[in-house]
Amino acid sequence: MLASKPTTSKKSASKPSAVAPGKDLPALTLVLGGVRSGKSRFAEGLILGAAESALYLATAEAGTSARDPEMRHRIEQHKTRRGKRWETIEAPLDLAAALQDHCRTDRPILVDCLTLWLSNILAAGRDVANEIRSLLDAVAGLEGTVIFVSNEVGLGVVPQNALARQFCDHAGTLHQELAAQADQVVFVTAGLPLYLKTPTTDS
Repeated sequence: MLASKPTTSKKSASKPSAVAPGKDLPALTLVLGGVRSGKSRFAEGLILGAAESALYLATAEAGTSARDPEMRHRIEQHKTRRGKRWETIEAPLDLAAALQDHCRTDRPILVDCLTLWLSNILAAGRDVANEIRSLLDAVAGLEGTVIFVSNEVGLGVVPQNALARQFCDHAGTLHQELAAQADQVVFVTAGLPLYLKTPTTDS
């Protein structure tokens, strides 16, 4: 006997009261997702639906990507998609300072992405825990709108490599701490957003 297909009523389906494009954005939003999940495009859409211009804080360095044609291609794709309404500033390491220097109330900021920033911090031999704490402290004192984009790395198996495990641990800590501070948290997969936390939900 075939199981009956579950049906859902459009009238009864509840939709989270998330901030929609064209309306004021909350001060702090975290957008998570896997590689090629559509998270960056989604985050860009949130900002462009609410502001005439925006600042893109890029944690990738275009100048060092000549050795990596694939990364260069990704950067160019993102720039083309964003268009002329965006100003781009690179902040591969000193992200907290860049946010403090450039955050203002009349122009939202998109940071893309946090996991690449973590990779840069590890590669530079910096104290990751201290860098994360400095970033979280800086975010708490900002006056303006910021959207962070980051890769969710905790959905797979535990890596065999010690450095990879360390990276996943730091990413998980950063995401949890930032999500606790954020007004809105969104998980994006296949280009579709799942709102994990909205400005109307309890922290």
